[in-house]
Amino acid sequence: MKKLLLAVLILFAANWAATAIGAQTSAAVKPVKPASAKKFDVLATRALEAMKKRAAELNVGGVAVVSYAPGESIQGWYSRMAVVGRMKDEPTATAKGNNLLGIAYAKAAEMAETLQNSGTATRPPMTGEFGWQGGVVARGRSGYVIVAFSGGKSEDDVQVSRAGLAILQPEF
Repeated sequence: MKKLLLAVLILFAANWAATAIGAQTSAAVKPVKPASAKKFDVLATRALEAMKKRAAELNVGGVAVVSYAPGESIQGWYSRMAVVGRMKDEPTATAKGNNLLGIAYAKAAEMAETLQNSGTATRPPMTGEFGWQGGVVARGRSGYVIVAFSGGKSEDDVQVSRAGLAILQPEF
């Protein structure tokens, strides 16, 4: 009987210790909760306004895209866009024109695949990508923030994108 009681007490103590250690571990390693669509929407509005302001300062127009992909890898994202003056460059007799919205999303797609700023990948552009600069990507606490602008010179597009990233990255 004493051996049985001792065995039960040892099992009880071991179970209690394992539970205590598990509770401390789970309290110390809390997973970061991804942001809600509502939170993204509020911050996206602020980011797009910052991008419009920066574009105006640089005297450029085009299309701004902001995205947030929760998690460790890009499996889906929240996204918003805004036209900043124009969505396309009309075709002319010597040029076929530009769909600035398509270019901005191509930059975002490249960054989603490479997790590098657009136009800086160490590989050639894939079909659907242009390899053009103008988008920026950053890892946040709970996912990735991807921001792109198309409509100006590459260096201007990057500056406009950075204005949006400065709003979004600290929050995600």
